[in-house]
Amino acid sequence: MRTFSIIVTAIVMSSPAIAQQPAAPAAAAGKTMVSAADVTALIAKAKADRKDQPIIAQSLLQLAPYNVSLEYRASVGNAAVHETEAELFYVVDGSATLVTGGKLTAEKRTNAENLTGAGIEGGESRHVAKGDFVIVPDHTPHWFSKIDGTVVLMSLHLPVHAAH
Repeated sequence: MRTFSIIVTAIVMSSPAIAQQPAAPAAAAGKTMVSAADVTALIAKAKADRKDQPIIAQSLLQLAPYNVSLEYRASVGNAAVHETEAELFYVVDGSATLVTGGKLTAEKRTNAENLTGAGIEGGESRHVAKGDFVIVPDHTPHWFSKIDGTVVLMSLHLPVHAAH
């Protein structure tokens, strides 16, 4: 029930009122709400701070072991596999092509629980746009292979139990 409440809270706070005036975002730790104005300010900050990085990720809310992030993507980055977490995406704004499944290319281990790669061979491509939800199970390669201008995502990493 706690996971469901966190997901619903994060989604409600990151959606329709993005057009409101920006306000200064506060630190994520200990927060229980992120307003639409906070989200707008974080998007503006990411847009201003971005040089040529494919992704700017900013923490929205944290309640161990959960972390809700806002991802601003303006170009294609690396593919990933999370071995101990599923990942829920909500498309706040924009659109992109998301590939799931298949096999990472040029695979590298980034830490004990994650792999990265230059892309994905095979897999299923789907177009995602504002308002869409996608959940990527643990151990599943995923990659935003095409960004249509920019895409803003809310991502929530969901720890999974070791037993499968």
